[in-house]
Amino acid sequence: MELKKFDYHLPKGLIAQKPLPQRQESRMLVVNRKDNSIQHARFKDFSRYLEKNNLLVLNDTRVIPARTWGQKKGKEIEFLFLREVKPKTWEVLCRPAKKVRSKDLIEFSPSLKGEVTQILPEGRRLIQFSRNNVLDQLHKIGYAPLPPYIKRDRSETSLNNTDLQRYQTVFARNQGSVAAPTAGLHFTEEILKKIKQRGIAHTFITLDVGLATFQPVRVNNIQDHQMLTEEYHISKQSAQKIERAKKTSNPVVCVGTTTVRALESAAREEGIQSGHDSTDLFIYPGYKFKVADRLLTNFHLPCSTLLMLTAAFAGYDFLMQAYEEAVKEKYRFFSYGDCMYIR
Repeated sequence: MELKKFDYHLPKGLIAQKPLPQRQESRMLVVNRKDNSIQHARFKDFSRYLEKNNLLVLNDTRVIPARTWGQKKGKEIEFLFLREVKPKTWEVLCRPAKKVRSKDLIEFSPSLKGEVTQILPEGRRLIQFSRNNVLDQLHKIGYAPLPPYIKRDRSETSLNNTDLQRYQTVFARNQGSVAAPTAGLHFTEEILKKIKQRGIAHTFITLDVGLATFQPVRVNNIQDHQMLTEEYHISKQSAQKIERAKKTSNPVVCVGTTTVRALESAAREEGIQSGHDSTDLFIYPGYKFKVADRLLTNFHLPCSTLLMLTAAFAGYDFLMQAYEEAVKEKYRFFSYGDCMYIR
């Protein structure tokens, strides 16, 4: 398929710049693949759209304050800390990348300094630090790693504090992501409690959201795109719950595209493989889903791999129709925006 098929018109005013005061007040576009119907709802009513035999699967990854600035000979450069590749060594994304060369010394704070040891593609670098507790230092100096379409100035300190709280799910536990699994941002403790009270089972997996999730597609034929890898973990208990649901034909409801990628990557003929692994699975129209039966997801950027995954799940034509409806009805788009439930 051609990349241009996944482009769509989106007025800039519909890109959500701030979270709503209350998470659960997001709008929810409910699309039903059985009869191609579209409904308008609120996320606070999400539990009404679930059935008692559903299994809800959520990504409990925790976003780290990965965005920060470093000094090189008095000049400031922006960095995004992507992952720790080994003790004291981190892979980072820098901007502007051309200013960061091998053997450069970067000072992030009086307590955090490092040397560039390797140049990687797409603006990435490896930096070796003199200390082990780099993540602890990021919690002191780092900012919420908001995507570039959300405009923030570093002087907006109070707003940044809000972002550190709101660009995080209420069930986040395992540190490691540089972007939020945004479909989960709509949940509150009260909604999770309501779902449990209705007798609907849920479980957690962890996929650490990395560069692969927001990596741009730069080829005209999407089949030529190569995904970067992301790490995930599925506990034995969660794997068993998901396997039982599939064996008894109980629908698996995935909260977010990251959950879909983890489960589809872990699917084997004998069941769901538990444990730690990595995935470079690229899902686009034509893919046959093995685990995911329902999907709660946000609205995604034009020409993104997330939009392609969603199109594979909903059906390309129906998804684009739903996006047209969302634009027409002025839904809020992207990370801090509204959501879509595909049944």
